[in-house]
This record gives sequence, structure tokens and C-alpha cells, in this order.
Amino acid sequence: MTDLGALAWPPAPLRTERLILRKSEARDRAAAIELNASPEVNTYLGGHRPRAELERTMPEVPGQRPGFFAIELGGTMIGTLMLDPHAERPGHIRPDVGRTELAYMLLPRAWGHGYAAEACAAALDWFAEVLPGEAVVLRTQTANERSMRLAARLGFTEVERYEDFGAEQWFGVWTAAPSPA
Repeated sequence: MTDLGALAWPPAPLRTERLILRKSEARDRAAAIELNASPEVNTYLGGHRPRAELERTMPEVPGQRPGFFAIELGGTMIGTLMLDPHAERPGHIRPDVGRTELAYMLLPRAWGHGYAAEACAAALDWFAEVLPGEAVVLRTQTANERSMRLAARLGFTEVERYEDFGAEQWFGVWTAAPSPA
């Protein structure tokens, strides 16, 4: 079993019809602060962080680690996507199901245009190429209807539901279909 963290990082930028998924750059810092300070973005993620704290603590180049992508549209970062190779964030973890977790955040102005689906599908396609047969997991609150619809559209299947952070959570898994022989 290969680990995403053991791969050379970052990969070449992933390009879709409208987006580029690339390594983070210094020019992304302001958008990263906006993402993490946004109450709307963080409604189902435990709440936003104070902008002043983020201004002090955010690295000059945010997200420099294996699995982290800046989602770019028209030359500007509109969100982030992470294939976390160790799923070390707090909460319910099931390494027996999959060790790499998909997580994404988009700025509210980017919602409703299909960018999350496009970015996630591109990242999952890339993941299936570099780690064939490896599973990816996803956690979301069941109250997050958009995230639940996207998980279904991407092909995640429910493993279980559980209570955490004072709300019902959904835990699903995705594995790429085997390539035809």
C-alpha cells in the first residue's frame, strides 16, 4: 500500500475545462485567509477563525504539504482541495476503510457553478492514476446538503453515520473502478 505522502509533491498542475489545481503560492495567502475566516464556508466545519488571528498565523505560502491543491479560476484562487494522506484531523477516522481523506473549501462567490465537482473529480482521477485501487474517504455533516449531493455524484458510498461535534456526520468511501483489461 503506497502512501500519498511518499509521492513526489507537488504533481504537475491538474487542468480541467475551467480550473487549475496547483501547488499553493504566496499570492494565495489572502484568499486562504478569506476562506478560513468566512462564517459561510465554515458553517459545517466547526466555525470560522478570527481574521486577525489568521493574519498573524497564516504562513506566507499556505498549504505547503502533500495532498494540498489551490483551486484556481481565471488566475485567482477560489478554494482549496486536499487529499490528506494521513487523515489526522480530529474526528471519526476509519483507516480500515481508507487512509486518504478528500476535503475541499470554496469561497462563497464560487458556489453553485460546479467548481467543487470539477475539482474533486480531477483530483480523484489523478489519485486513481498514481495510487490505483486505493480508497479515499470523505466526512461531512448530514445537514450539509450540498456536500452530501456532491459525495453521491462523485461516487462515494456511505460506510456509516455517527454523532460528532454535536451533529450527525456522514462517512463515505470512494475507490476507482478497475481499468478495463
